[in-house]
Amino acid sequence: MLKAYIGVGTNLGNKRKNILNALELLNSNEKIVINRCSSIYRTKPWGFKKQPGFFNAVWEIETGLSPHKLLSALKHIEKKMGRRKTFRWGPRIIDMDILTYANKKLRTKTLVIPHPEMNKRDFVLKPLKEISRNSFEQGAKS
Repeated sequence: MLKAYIGVGTNLGNKRKNILNALELLNSNEKIVINRCSSIYRTKPWGFKKQPGFFNAVWEIETGLSPHKLLSALKHIEKKMGRRKTFRWGPRIIDMDILTYANKKLRTKTLVIPHPEMNKRDFVLKPLKEISRNSFEQGAKS
């Protein structure tokens, strides 16, 4: 099992419930163990500003899934919860991103690890620092 950090956010509907539902669905995957969960942070929209505020959190997990299979599992949860693709940085019922995966660096058409924008986003860094003993300089460590 390898350690990964997952960033989660929502700004539609019952935001706290959305995060807890996503956590429950992730926890139901037998190849994923949830180790730690950050507090839920209220944050301002990033990118596209004219939308409701967000709730964000970060989860530390261990998984036997490959990075791409983990991404598929996250996208399946998003779809199951009713996420629809709209536009970049637009409103969403749930958004789940792989921030780091072990000490791996990966760049494919569908997945970049560590997440390339994580060090620019307080809504990722604050909850990540809350649950991690590691420094995430330049998104390169896990």
